[in-house]
Amino acid sequence: MKYKTPKIDNDWDIILKNEFKKKSFKKLMQFIDNERKKYNVFPSPENIFNAFKISSFSKTKVIIIGQDPYHRIGQAHGLSFSVNNTLIPPSLKNILKELKADVKSTITDNGNLEKWAHQGVLLLNVILTVREKEAGSHKNIGWENFTNMVISKLSAEKKGLIFLLWGRLAQKKSELINSKKHYILKTTHPSPFSAHKGFLGCKHFSKTNNILIKNKQKPINWNLCSNSPTLF
Repeated sequence: MKYKTPKIDNDWDIILKNEFKKKSFKKLMQFIDNERKKYNVFPSPENIFNAFKISSFSKTKVIIIGQDPYHRIGQAHGLSFSVNNTLIPPSLKNILKELKADVKSTITDNGNLEKWAHQGVLLLNVILTVREKEAGSHKNIGWENFTNMVISKLSAEKKGLIFLLWGRLAQKKSELINSKKHYILKTTHPSPFSAHKGFLGCKHFSKTNNILIKNKQKPINWNLCSNSPTLF
């Protein structure tokens, strides 16, 4: 299949233009095309860059870094930790649990986090694709180089961003972030294996909004229920 340059349809197209032209990136896209011939690969091709499509470069003010997409049918749709249905994975259950405890969010079975993304929360996975039922199957095929570039670009060209780094993999990305220009909030991963070691009770949602307000920016309405007031 002939290589087709990904199209984001916002300012990320300019930011990522040179990256998309690299031989290494074209090779990555070809690898994924070949994978789809043999396996179910998530998310679907049109959703791989969904995080960028919803939260433009200029609009992004908060970044939540995840590992790789959910690997069950119907879940992954290009946003870290988010699902496109009501079957909520364990890590996301803990995120919603902390959300309720921290900002008194209304109880919901909605695991779709697009509402956050539309407010400038870049929900970025380190690895953007995965084989069905094979977590980490697209590790070390090139996505890490791409997303490291994205994080570095955000750090270099913007200021006052808030990075939420949950778990060891995400926390390693702090090396790419200028802590003198940006805010970095770290805790354990929301997975059931580690959430009780720091994630539950971290209050990252309210802390993020307090930083935004201090910097005279609009806080994030974390509540996932429709037509709900901003809570923090």
